[in-house]
Amino acid sequence: MEPLKVERRGNGVAVVTFTNPAKRNPMTAELTERWADTMRALRAAPDLRAVVVTGEGPAFCSGADLGELGGVGGVDLLAARARLSDFYRTWLTVRDLPVPTIAAINGHAIGAGLALALACDLRYVVPTAELGVPFVQLGLHAGMATTALLSEAVGMQRARELLFTGRLVGGADAVDLGIALAADESVLDTALHTADRIAAAAPIAVRLTKSALATGHATVEQALAWEALAQPVTTQTADFAEAIAARRDHRPARFLGR
Repeated sequence: MEPLKVERRGNGVAVVTFTNPAKRNPMTAELTERWADTMRALRAAPDLRAVVVTGEGPAFCSGADLGELGGVGGVDLLAARARLSDFYRTWLTVRDLPVPTIAAINGHAIGAGLALALACDLRYVVPTAELGVPFVQLGLHAGMATTALLSEAVGMQRARELLFTGRLVGGADAVDLGIALAADESVLDTALHTADRIAAAAPIAVRLTKSALATGHATVEQALAWEALAQPVTTQTADFAEAIAARRDHRPARFLGR
């Protein structure tokens, strides 16, 4: 059985689903390899407009396979570091996608599984989910850029508390903390609704906006410098002309990414 499946919807939205619910969708070597291939293919897809990541069963992703992770012990430290670095970087390639990404957290997201969700641009969660980074409870330091991704989502003090204690939080608390935008039983439908709205927007403008936000301009002047370049680029597109015509004709715009 394939550890994940990819559904390409007609409007440019791709849905990536982990399909090992019996084991709570762990990041096995097989899934990691399949994830790398999937991200590579999606990056190269010219018609891609948004990506939704979700899981089957009671878990979104339970994180690294502890049996496989245990195999890095007792080996040369530099070799272990290289192996884990490759693992982290492979999963974080979701951040390299040029379009918005949405995590539909259908169940528990633990450790690196939560880090994957945090690496997505937007997140929705089911109320019954449990989320957390219990690395210290396993005698581990956090991995997969969790120390950066979590503090980006919830702020430094809350990130410290979650990382120092390893406590788990429910769906509603995840929203209060800023980990997720909303808690909804129909989490995939909610994520797809947002993805469809993104897909209906002008693709070039969306991609440039994602690039601007990913850059994380440190000052207003840096943001102005970028926008003074990016906005004129979009005014030259056919999509901008279509938006003007659609507004004049009182109809929805039909953006083609040109």
